[in-house]
Amino acid sequence: MDEKHKIEIQPGDAILKLKELENNSIDLIVTDPPYNLAKDYGNDSDSKSFKDYIIFTEAWTKEASRVLKPTGTIYVFMGFRFISYLYQILEKENKLHFCNWICWYYTQGIGRKRGFSPRHDDILMFTKSKDYIFNLDAVRVPQKYYRSINNMRGANPGDVWEFSHVHYCQGNRQDHPTQKPEGLIERMILASSNKGDQVVDPFAGSGTTLRVCQQLKRNCLGFELNADYVELTKKRLSEPFAGFDSTDPKMERVPNDLNDSEIREEYIQNHVDWFLKNHDNARDEFYKKVQNKHSKDKI
Repeated sequence: MDEKHKIEIQPGDAILKLKELENNSIDLIVTDPPYNLAKDYGNDSDSKSFKDYIIFTEAWTKEASRVLKPTGTIYVFMGFRFISYLYQILEKENKLHFCNWICWYYTQGIGRKRGFSPRHDDILMFTKSKDYIFNLDAVRVPQKYYRSINNMRGANPGDVWEFSHVHYCQGNRQDHPTQKPEGLIERMILASSNKGDQVVDPFAGSGTTLRVCQQLKRNCLGFELNADYVELTKKRLSEPFAGFDSTDPKMERVPNDLNDSEIREEYIQNHVDWFLKNHDNARDEFYKKVQNKHSKDKI
C-alpha cells in the first residue's frame, strides 16, 4: 500500500465490483480482460460460449462506462476474434467516443506453418466524451534528427507501439500467462491521467497496472477473480522498484546531426529526464549509443 497514493487489489468478480463504484468517479480504466481463448487463469473465465462471452462483455463494459468521469478514458486489450464486437459494444451500446485503435507490435510470438505468425496485439482507446485528458508531452518519443525547427521534447508516438513481451527469463516475470509489459501500461497512464487521479483495472491479472500506478503516483484499484493472482500482486507491490521492465526502443534513440558538443551535452541530460525517467535499466544502452555515434567528441 502506497502511503500517499492508494494502491489496492480486491478479490472478486469484475462486474460485481464495478457495480460498487459511483457514477462518473473514475479518471482512467486500463484493462486486459480474458480473450475467450481457453487460457488457464485458474477458473473458467476464458472458456465461455460465444453468446455468453458477448453478454459478459456487454455487462462489464456497461459498468465501466458508467463509472468513467466525463473526461475519462478506457483502454482495452482484446484478441482478434472479438475485437470487432468489443468496438461495436463500446461505441454503439455504451455511446463512448472512439479515439484510437492501437497496435502493440512485439518481435517474438507464436510460430505458424500455415498462415502468417501473429506479431501484435490490439488495444482499443475510447473516451467518455470529446473533452478528455491527453498529456502529449508526457509520452513523446525522441526525434530522428536534431533540427532547430523541431520540437526536441519529442514527437507523438503514433498508434503502433513496439514493446517486447515480458519473457520468462526476466526477473520481473510473474506466474501469469498473459503478463503485459510495464512500459506499455506506463504510456497509457501518463497520457490519460494526472498524478493523484483514480485508475481502475477490472481484470488486474498479474498486477501490472497497479505496479505502474504505484510508481507514477496515481491511485489505483484492481479487481481479480483468482485469489492466487491477488496474492501475487500484493507481493509484487511490496518489492523494491528498479525501473520498468520494458522500454520502447525509440526511447534509446540518439537524434542524428546532434553535432554541436554544447547542445549535445544539454540534450543528453534532457533526454534522460524526458524519456528514461522510470527506466534506469535503459540508460546505459542510451549512453553507449551516444558514445558510439560521437566517439571523437567528449561526451
